[in-house]
Amino acid sequence: AETMQVDSNRLRRLLDEANRFGAGSPTGGINRPGYSEADAQIRQWALSTMKSEGLETWMDGVGNVFGRWGPAAGPCVMSGSHLDSVPEGGRLDGVLGFVCALEAVLTLRDAGITLPHAIEVIGTAEEEGRFGGMLGSQAITGVVTNEWLDAAKDADGVKLADAMRQRDLEPSAALSRCRRQGGSDIAAFIELHIEQGPVLERLGKAIGVVTSISGTTNPIYTLKGEANHSGTTPMRLRRDAVAAFARVATSIPAIIKREGTPDAVMTIGKVEVQPNFVHTVPGSVKFCCNIRDSDTATMKAMEAAFTAEVHRICSDSRLAVEVDNSLGVLGAVKLDERIQSVIHKEAEAVLGPDWSHNLQVMPSGAGHDAQNLQTICPSGMIFIPSKGGVSHSPEEFTEWSDVLLGAQVLLNSLAQLAGLPVTAARL
Repeated sequence: AETMQVDSNRLRRLLDEANRFGAGSPTGGINRPGYSEADAQIRQWALSTMKSEGLETWMDGVGNVFGRWGPAAGPCVMSGSHLDSVPEGGRLDGVLGFVCALEAVLTLRDAGITLPHAIEVIGTAEEEGRFGGMLGSQAITGVVTNEWLDAAKDADGVKLADAMRQRDLEPSAALSRCRRQGGSDIAAFIELHIEQGPVLERLGKAIGVVTSISGTTNPIYTLKGEANHSGTTPMRLRRDAVAAFARVATSIPAIIKREGTPDAVMTIGKVEVQPNFVHTVPGSVKFCCNIRDSDTATMKAMEAAFTAEVHRICSDSRLAVEVDNSLGVLGAVKLDERIQSVIHKEAEAVLGPDWSHNLQVMPSGAGHDAQNLQTICPSGMIFIPSKGGVSHSPEEFTEWSDVLLGAQVLLNSLAQLAGLPVTAARL
């Protein structure tokens, strides 16, 4: 497999073609939210492109798209990533993993290779969480319920069921039409992705072998005080929700230090103040705290400590507090050690004698489809560097030489896994 080279020009062409969908923003950002028009268009493009290249193609009930190359029956090795984007996102997040998986298959096909096991390319649906989950990969692994599909809404109140129907996907039949719940015929899954963080670039490394994916929980807190006139309410008589919130927010570093692992992060990224008027003491603050750690028990301990601190501060400030856990918990996931070792070995071969200076074994702080697939089959991830650690932004950028290295490691790893007896690939 090591003598086969991915086709740089074809890979760039595939990536450019994919990014026609959702382009055109003045910022240069990509806009392909799950189940938007642009998202539907890239899925049709993916299906027609794979079909024209001779892959067997289909779309499942939630909009995941598949292309299979190799034996029609029997287990497959799967690779790909998501095709949707965040609003004003970048040109690499998700879609690069899909086009690199397709390029790997096309390189194998052009070399006249026949492998004992099929490779399936997947473009997953709604990974970015417009409706609060990673719907595409979670539907494949069988954790999504019809009740959740019926209830889910986005931040603007749009119902998931309505958004799906707009794309000719019938919600009531969606889950029964999802590929292989139980996953018995996926022997392995590998996802190539940009790191979306600064670690590889800072260390001067080209390839990351991902060991685990952080869990995340998103409790929502509402601090309830009393709105009142800012000129006539003495400081000692105020029940100021923002003043309490400021104390809550600054408690985070100490909680991480006390409860977290070195991978722990906590972020308050969304805050709503009421009445939000210059001359009024704030009566309420509603905020979401995003808590992540590579260890699920640690993540829950941080959440418990933070919630206790919120209650303590609110009691001290004569405020009431409500806690809403409806956004749920995603547990941390350890990725398959055998798949990690295959990726590591193939990366060593691609990087050459200097591999130890260019290869990093590392956790992922961001969530990915691979964490869901790991629940039904051995899964792994390949990271490539993100310039400045920037992602979810038009400024997202990775050097093309790093893209090619990642694509080559992916190709060689897939060839290795698809060429092994399936019992070995499942270890």
